[in-house]
Amino acid sequence: IIMKRNSMLLLTTFILLSAFSCGTNNNKINSVQELEKNITVKVPQFDADSAYKYIQAQVDFGPRTPNSKGHVACGDYLAAKLAEHGAKVISQNAELPAYDGTLLKARNIIGSFKPESKKRIALFAHWDTRPWADNDPNEKNHHTPILGANDGASGVGVLLEIARQINQQQPELGIDIIFLDAEDYGAPQFYTGEHREDQWCLGAQYWARTPHVDGYNARFGILLDMVGGKDATFFKEVYSEKYAKGINKKVWKKANDAGYGRYFINEVGGQITDDHLFINRLAGIPTIDIIPNDENCELSSFGPTWHTVNDNMDAIDRSTLKAVGQTVLEVIYNEK
Repeated sequence: IIMKRNSMLLLTTFILLSAFSCGTNNNKINSVQELEKNITVKVPQFDADSAYKYIQAQVDFGPRTPNSKGHVACGDYLAAKLAEHGAKVISQNAELPAYDGTLLKARNIIGSFKPESKKRIALFAHWDTRPWADNDPNEKNHHTPILGANDGASGVGVLLEIARQINQQQPELGIDIIFLDAEDYGAPQFYTGEHREDQWCLGAQYWARTPHVDGYNARFGILLDMVGGKDATFFKEVYSEKYAKGINKKVWKKANDAGYGRYFINEVGGQITDDHLFINRLAGIPTIDIIPNDENCELSSFGPTWHTVNDNMDAIDRSTLKAVGQTVLEVIYNEK
């Protein structure tokens, strides 16, 4: 009888201790989960002065039109900078036929961080420049190649600064910085032949069909195009809304939370044939385009310097670079 009572006491004690232990463990688990939710990710601060210098360095090569010496020299510079910032660099070289049959010696330049990670984000910008200032108000300038400080170099400059930041502090996901070529060799306005959308974004079309890694995929993509103009306003572009509405929402929310609501207008803007269109269609990666939309500009909704000889360093505003660059950093560092 005594032994039976002791057994019962031991059993009762074990059950009570087990219940207490489980309760404590559950509380610990819940506390850890709550803590993880409330942890604020330390996002690097985008350096607009650094991005500005990267833009200036590109412009110093002169026009970066495919098949030109400036194009070759700038391509080497971009690949070297990505490598300097710790990326694994791959160059895709291809001869791509332009609208008039000209074979363009194109080069897509890809810098990959954490290339072993399957969770990835792709960041895009085109690095070539327009061979003609065909939107210049002075017709005498229509056959002059542009310097492309904003149209080309600004997006690349922002991404080079982001690469520099990633080298110092890796985000959780793998990042691919992809400089696309031959975006701006579409038929000029003065061309009397057929104008088609697939005459543009030749490097993007090539990459989307034959990515730098077999079976490449990314959670999403962000394309930067003309992201350095003064008083620029970025609306949600139509194709971006069609293919990647959730990414638009995410990016614009981060921009507004970071205090850049005057740049990132939470409304739908125009429909733009740009690199992201072919990345969405051909590669199936939901990709948005951060590109200016200014309906008040008489020359172009892309701003007064678009495809003109005035697309030089005077067109670049560090405040716009900061707004775009910091927004992209906020997005990529908060992805899990």
